[in-house]
Amino acid sequence: MNRTAPRAGSDHQLLIQTLSSTSKSPLLTLARRIADAGCNLSDARVSAIGADSSLLLVASGAWDALAKLENALGKLARDEDMHLVHYRTQPREPDSHLLPYLVEVVSADRPGILVRIVEFFHRNRISIEQLNSMRYQAMQTGAEMFQAQITIGIPSDSHIATLRDDFLELCDSLNLDAIMDPVKF
Repeated sequence: MNRTAPRAGSDHQLLIQTLSSTSKSPLLTLARRIADAGCNLSDARVSAIGADSSLLLVASGAWDALAKLENALGKLARDEDMHLVHYRTQPREPDSHLLPYLVEVVSADRPGILVRIVEFFHRNRISIEQLNSMRYQAMQTGAEMFQAQITIGIPSDSHIATLRDDFLELCDSLNLDAIMDPVKF
């Protein structure tokens, strides 16, 4: 019988997501609760979107410390000014066969741009690791603009030059200004 060894003390993780108004961001409150429960804040993403704020946090620690944190989060979730979801998760396994690349796209704004880009990556078995996009008004002309920064994971068996050519051809057909370069850090 093949059994996996029990996980060590701090390998347990809890994913926490909140949505609230930016003026009432629970970041400090959550960071304190995580520390008070005896856990570590191992990963955090904070985004202001419109008048609201989104937090995505990963707390790690011993199973009993996470249970204590889950109890504290249950009390916080009753706050009417915040939406809070949490659940146990696993550490992400390193995927050394994926090459990290950064894609940047800028264009005049119109519906469907992001869908076409995401469809391209999906069709080519490319994982989207991180995506940030926004609309803005150009200072110089007042034109409505679209911008996206996407970190992708390209399978190492992919032919990068062909993939880049295909992506830039798509962008040309959509009249998008784009680059696709390896992540250098």
